[in-house]
Order: sequence, then C-alpha cells, then structure tokens
Amino acid sequence: MEKVTVRDIVRMKGSSRIVMVTAYDYPTARIVDSAGVDMILVGDSLAMVVLGYPTTHGARLRDMLRHTMAVARAKPRALIVGDMPFGSYEPSTSRAVRSAVAFVRAGAEAVKLEGGSEYSDRVKGIVKAGVPVMGHIGLTPQRYLKYGGYKPRGRRFEEVRQLLLDAEALQEAGAFSIVIEFTATEVAELLTRRLQIPTICIGSGPRCDGQVLVLHDILGLSDHTPPFVKKYVDLKQIIFEATSRYVKEVREGLFPGPEHTVVKLKEPLDIESLLGELERGSPH
Repeated sequence: MEKVTVRDIVRMKGSSRIVMVTAYDYPTARIVDSAGVDMILVGDSLAMVVLGYPTTHGARLRDMLRHTMAVARAKPRALIVGDMPFGSYEPSTSRAVRSAVAFVRAGAEAVKLEGGSEYSDRVKGIVKAGVPVMGHIGLTPQRYLKYGGYKPRGRRFEEVRQLLLDAEALQEAGAFSIVIEFTATEVAELLTRRLQIPTICIGSGPRCDGQVLVLHDILGLSDHTPPFVKKYVDLKQIIFEATSRYVKEVREGLFPGPEHTVVKLKEPLDIESLLGELERGSPH
C-alpha cells in the first residue's frame, strides 16, 4: 500500500474516519502500522508513559527526536507526526522553525504543537519552512499550570467562542489538521463543521473527522487513564503473568530446558583433561 501523506489526510475529511495512535519505538510502530492506522503520533505523552515523569513537561526535544528516529526506522506506511515538546516552540518563530526542521531530519513527516491563535505565527513560520503542522486545542496538557489542571475546555460561551477563533486562526496559518481534546461533543462537532481541515478528537466525542489515543492507554499499560479512554486489553496483567511464570521456572530449574539449549559443541570435550591442563599451568 502507498505511503500516507498530508494531502491524503486532508482528503479524508468527510469521507473516511481518520485513525491516529501514539508510538514511541521501532517495534510498536511496526505493530500499529500493520494494524492499519493512518497516522502515528510520537507524542510528548512519552514523558509520562515511557520516561516516568509526572507531566508531559518532562519531555525534552532530544527525547522526542530520538524516539521519532526509532519510529521512522520502522518505515511505516502511516504518516509520522512529531509532537513538539514544551519549550521547543514558544520562545520565538525562529526557535519553532529550528525545532520543526530537527523533527523532519529525525524522520517526522509533520509536527504537532499545542495552542491556538497565540501561536498562529509559529504555525505560519513552520509551514513556510516546508513542514506540515497539526494544531492542538481544547485541553492542552502542556498548559495545565495555566488552566489549573487537566480540565475540560469549551463548556461556556466565551470558551467556545475562543476555541472557534483559535481553530480558524490555525487553519488560516496553514495547519493541515487540528486535534481537539476534552471538549463537549457539541463543541467538537461545531468546530468540525466550521473547518475545512480535518479534526482529530481525543475525549471530545464521535463527531470529529478522526480519533487519537495514547497506545499505552489502549493496551492497559498506563497507571492512570483519562475517563474518555477505552482500554482494549489488559496488557499490564498479561506481562505480569508471563514474567511471574519466567521467575518461577528459573528458580525451580525448569528454564532453560533441553529444547532451549541451542549451542552444540563441534568436537568432543574432555573436561578432566582440560581442567588438568589448566591446573598444571597455574602459578599456584
């Protein structure tokens, strides 16, 4: 199948549901790509679900680039989107462009950044440099300090109005799609109808052009999952059970068994002769 491009994603609006999921390394990128996702997001959620930080602020640009490289080595059919971490684009447009270019050199085919109209100049500059941009409005986890926590957005008239202004500003700046996180379904539907570019929802209901989830939430590996997540398998329990069996079998001498002993001698080994030779050669 042909490689998914930004133009393909834009053309999917109104015709086919877009599926995006996070991945942070080579093996999981291969797996989710073979499952048929349209986009792989190397998300700054990496900070929490892989690196163990309490918030996404723990992700540095160097972390994101290293994991983007790992995903890119899988050569997925899906579009690779690199998530620009906190501090990598806020200071200036020139800083934002440098960060976006670094993502492309690492293997990303687009970047995502959080924020609305206040960062439309960053989006415009990155797009002008030749890098496609995905916006992100609603709940923006990198701004949790500003909003007093991870709270739903767009529940009052003024917030909805601002979300509309933000979405339109990002579209005007050249964004090819926008993530809408943790808003009411009606708000996400309004934004989806209003915009000419695709909307990708997370915790904002089913009426967007697509959906995105964190892979570790889907697999049941996260310690804490948002209320809008659906866990499709309890992989944490599966890994625990498999590892517990391994521990038990090693301690009981059951593993490795004869079937796991794969290295064979190419000639007979006279152990007594070898030990005797080593003993004679010992200075003691």
